Amino acid sequence: MMMSDITKDRTAHSLKKRGSSSSLSRKELHGRTKDCLSTVSYMDEPSQRDVASRLTVQMENTYQLGPTKHFPVAIVNHVLEDVLTNYLQEEQYEPELCRQMTKTISEVIKAQVKDLMIPRYKLIVIVHIGQLNGQSIFIGSRCLWNPKSDNFSSYVFKNSSLFALANVYAVYFE
Repeated sequence: MMMSDITKDRTAHSLKKRGSSSSLSRKELHGRTKDCLSTVSYMDEPSQRDVASRLTVQMENTYQLGPTKHFPVAIVNHVLEDVLTNYLQEEQYEPELCRQMTKTISEVIKAQVKDLMIPRYKLIVIVHIGQLNGQSIFIGSRCLWNPKSDNFSSYVFKNSSLFALANVYAVYFE
């Protein structure tokens, strides 16, 4: 296909208006001559995103291999006790309600533990709520971690119709 001269001029003109430069050339492929258009886009003025990225402070690595402040297990145990007691003291076991309560309680616990401002720890919060009917349950968890810096906190709550187990795992992020 051959491009007409008018089409080539219009294309080159519209690309230059938008902030692009173009070059028109002829290439020979398998014995046929073909018109080609090469385009390179550019920007004269920086966008808002470019300006914002230049204003952010680039942080250097600290090369810190251990925590300056360890995970406060006793304080987090008090947080778990307070939250579970406040939310579940008067509640009766209902499957749908308890499903929503596990999500709500885990978010509240995570927010309160984050408010303790423990630097460089990733937090995992797991809450189990079940019905008390004289049955027993074993809940196990496994994790690969460094026992010198990583830790966990756990609390079990019971009332007349339900039990709740809340675990907070704190894994140090190097």
